[in-house]
Amino acid sequence: MKFGTIPVGQAVGAVLAHSTSADDRRYRKAHVLAAEDIAILEAAGLTEIVVAVLDPGDLGEDEAAEAIAASMRHRHIEVKPAATGRVNLHALEAGVFTVDAGLVDAINAIDPSITIATLARHATVEKGQMIATVKIIPFAVSGDLVRQATDICARSEIFAVNPFVPRRVGVIQTVLPSVKPSVLDKTARQTEHRLARSGSRLTAERRTPHEASAVAEAARALAREHDMVVIFGASALADFDDVIPAAIRAAGGTVVRSGMPVDPGNLLVLGHIGNTAVIGAPGCARSPRENGFDWVLDRLIAGLEVTAADIGGMGVGGLLMEIPTRPQPREAPAVPVAPKVHAVLLAAGRSSRMGGPNKLLALFQGKPLVRRTAERVLASRAEGTVVVTGHQAARIREAIAGLDIPIAHNADFASGLAGSLKAGVSALPEDAAGALVVLGDMPEVLATDLDRLIEAFERAGGRAVVRATHDGKRGNPVILPRSLFPAVAHLEGDTGARHLIESEGVDVIDIEIGAGAAVDVDTPEALEGAGGVLQD
Repeated sequence: MKFGTIPVGQAVGAVLAHSTSADDRRYRKAHVLAAEDIAILEAAGLTEIVVAVLDPGDLGEDEAAEAIAASMRHRHIEVKPAATGRVNLHALEAGVFTVDAGLVDAINAIDPSITIATLARHATVEKGQMIATVKIIPFAVSGDLVRQATDICARSEIFAVNPFVPRRVGVIQTVLPSVKPSVLDKTARQTEHRLARSGSRLTAERRTPHEASAVAEAARALAREHDMVVIFGASALADFDDVIPAAIRAAGGTVVRSGMPVDPGNLLVLGHIGNTAVIGAPGCARSPRENGFDWVLDRLIAGLEVTAADIGGMGVGGLLMEIPTRPQPREAPAVPVAPKVHAVLLAAGRSSRMGGPNKLLALFQGKPLVRRTAERVLASRAEGTVVVTGHQAARIREAIAGLDIPIAHNADFASGLAGSLKAGVSALPEDAAGALVVLGDMPEVLATDLDRLIEAFERAGGRAVVRATHDGKRGNPVILPRSLFPAVAHLEGDTGARHLIESEGVDVIDIEIGAGAAVDVDTPEALEGAGGVLQD
């Protein structure tokens, strides 16, 4: 591939290096120039253009990424279509992600133009979560390099999502006079919640004295009827032959390992009684926060073997968040702060398919649609809201008069959606972790729907795109994380958030909110069907 400036007349079949405009036409970066494009560019007065010219045997970025992804051997993973040289892979099931790091490293060592990035090995994933991406940098790559990558992929399985298999779990809690019943009750509830992510169930609980013989008797009985037994000790493990490991052996089982290099989670015990896994839970497992217990629990529920060597290898990356109740904390724990979501209400469009009237001024139960939408956004948990105006800005301002919403005007509204999106996002405060992009013409989206999106964004730590769906089909509104704000600033024309979501490789969480995600009112018939009345 050759990259540089060439005469426009010689650019047929070349790949645009930068977005380019000619009169009213807009050509995106990576567009392959056809003969009719050249005529338009020359008519607009362009004489030179920066392009990439493919050599014989080169593959375009999408074709190369698809070829590599298609050659991969994997399980329970969906391969998405290529876009802008990227193919994303998503989990088809909830479970535990495994990856052959050697294969990934070998492919990434071929040439900087071919890249593969994945989640960490043994990461717990949700159904639909992105687990890996193949990205070609940029435009095209030698077919010989692609063949090297596909040959490596053919060696063995590169990725897998090991689906959770719902398990029946028995719990034993030992009791000392110092342990309050409320603590035991809370531990049982937290364990049920922890098991719910895999569809597993706590089906029996025994409370025994903190003695090896009593625990052994309960463990032996539960192991006969359950897939897994979890033991919570009233006192922390003090010795490798303390109550819990001693009880596993006394019940006829074996201890795989006592202690693990994960903090919190150091005092975990893993063993087996027959075919039933037995986990001596560390004290931190009474908390909902991630700890070493989660790592072992999820792998076992996903059907993965956990050996003493596996646990011994968890030290790198095993330093997790601090526990405030630790007797000697390493440092004062940070107070978690929920990521702030600010709303961007887009109300700049020309309603071109309406034949004249502005759909945002149509009355729904006597109220302008844009005002109705704005009131619902204000009633949501969004930290703040900005309205983007453009077409008939004065009338839009009048329709929302009295509402406490700042306005960002997009003077270039006629160029398309990108300008309005940029105007709204650029008006958000520095502490905005996400932009909730709300279209002004969606009358069925409620404040409670917006809250569900915000809650999902908070659970993801403010790092994922959250998108409303209806019957599994993508819709609106959508929350864009701050990591995408710089990319928004470079959008042009009628390009919206969908292009960013497909091209930037950010995790996407789909939230089903019902028909409201798909109901817009682009035509008089659609607006009338939704209960609106157009105004002149």
